[in-house]
Amino acid sequence: MAEISEAHDSDSSKSTDNASEAPTQPESEPEFNPKLMRKTKPGLKRLFLTFSVLFSFLLGLQFLWKSVEIYRSPLPFREIDSLSTQLGSDHLIFPLHFHALFVGFDSDPDRLRLSILSEITKLTSQNPKCSHNYTLSVTVDSGSHCLHSPTTSPHSCSYQCGSITAIDFDQNDDVAIDERLVPVFGGKTNEYSVVVVKGESERAVVGKNRRAWVVVGSGREVEIAVVKVAEVLVKVFVNGGREEGSIRNEFMPVGADGRIVLSFNLLNADPRDWVYDWDFRKIDNNLLAPMIEALGPVANISVESQVLYHTPKASFSYWDQQLQSYVFSTKDLPFFVNSNEWHLDTSIAAGGRSKILQFVVYVPSAKECPLLLQLPNGEISNTNGFISPMWGGVIVWNPQGCLKDDNKPTARRTIPMQDLENMFEVFTGQFRQLFGFKSVNIYAGASGVWNLLPSERGFTEWELDVLSRQHTCFNLHSCASTLGSLSRLVQSLPRMIIMDEIGKQVKFSLEAAKLAQSNASNGVYESSAASSRQARSLAEDAFFHPSIMSVSYYSFEHCFAVYSL
Repeated sequence: MAEISEAHDSDSSKSTDNASEAPTQPESEPEFNPKLMRKTKPGLKRLFLTFSVLFSFLLGLQFLWKSVEIYRSPLPFREIDSLSTQLGSDHLIFPLHFHALFVGFDSDPDRLRLSILSEITKLTSQNPKCSHNYTLSVTVDSGSHCLHSPTTSPHSCSYQCGSITAIDFDQNDDVAIDERLVPVFGGKTNEYSVVVVKGESERAVVGKNRRAWVVVGSGREVEIAVVKVAEVLVKVFVNGGREEGSIRNEFMPVGADGRIVLSFNLLNADPRDWVYDWDFRKIDNNLLAPMIEALGPVANISVESQVLYHTPKASFSYWDQQLQSYVFSTKDLPFFVNSNEWHLDTSIAAGGRSKILQFVVYVPSAKECPLLLQLPNGEISNTNGFISPMWGGVIVWNPQGCLKDDNKPTARRTIPMQDLENMFEVFTGQFRQLFGFKSVNIYAGASGVWNLLPSERGFTEWELDVLSRQHTCFNLHSCASTLGSLSRLVQSLPRMIIMDEIGKQVKFSLEAAKLAQSNASNGVYESSAASSRQARSLAEDAFFHPSIMSVSYYSFEHCFAVYSL
């Protein structure tokens, strides 16, 4: 039995080995089912879905593009470049028409004209930005007849022969002579006229209008008269009595927006001694209003006033036994204004680019009264005041009887009106100095001394012409420079937002600049000054627009980081 079972086991193991050695049969693939096969081509449904997805993508792309688009109002870059090129290559030319009248002379008017033009050429200095185009006409009134030099000027004077004689200039009333010359030369014309007469007492006077007259003695009266006429035409009527020239880059305390704020301050150093007030309204109506109206084309001027207390000065003074007063010198002027105690900048009417001029009436305390200003030559100042360029002026007013031993508190007092008028006359002179004119009514030239008649408005007509020409020249170049900087800034930053308001400001600025150029070339000085002021103000507003100021410091990397998140 045992042998039979072993044989059976060996047979079964062999069969198992044979089965493992037999090759494996591959699995049968599933048969193709024709029922599941698509028998027709794709219809419109798939095409519609495809185009719907594509349309949605394109529509979303437009919305995405609009959401990140930067709005830029179109700017007239060509006109801006044209204005800068025009002012840079071609000088701004102001036409000036002169007329010289010789009364009681028998000279040839043509020779006089050539001699005066030769002297004018010697005195004229070239300006790199603005220049003048001179025309001169000469009339010789011998008493019996008149001779005129040929001129191409359309503004030739309509002088009637025999209208004035040398007798009219014998009187010493220069104001009456000035008024007498107004109707003789055609009233309000833009022509500058100089009258030369013979007389015993030599003198030279410049009137309030555009007229001047010279009285020459016997001898070389013709040669002297030619030099004097050329000097008054160039040095006074053109340059305004300044040695620097007729036009400078920085010459007037006017803000970039064309505004000036005149801030008048009455400072009581120690109200325990006395308290003073003033009637500022009368001064504003009687003295300041005419001057502000006269300067209207040059600047938009507003006035404010205030009274402050406990305002001691920052400098020291010493007692002068000889003068019986306290004295402070010109060396102490930089320390006189006490910026810690004098809270003067309280104006809410002045914008960020307006210019504020401070005019201070300082009432000293009883401990240093009277307080006088000593000049470098040792003399006491007649005005007892001083100016600080581009800041304003200060006047020290000493109350009457301040040396009396009376330290008791007193009631509020008012500064006498006569003292106020005298102080504001000094303020007017300081204001003229801030504009570059002299506070004294005398011009000392190479040919002699000229007496300048003052105007009730603070500025004469020929002085206003000088300011208008200078203001026009400076504003137009400043406008072109500002617009040019804006153009380069906008083109260098393609991601900068340019609002419609900026585009309108640039457009109106260019229009005002063109109008100013046209008025200047036609000799309309007041209109050219007003237009140039508007052009500069609009250019400054466009360049310093809040949207531009925020983007000018906005980097492209920041924009990329925002949209990549």
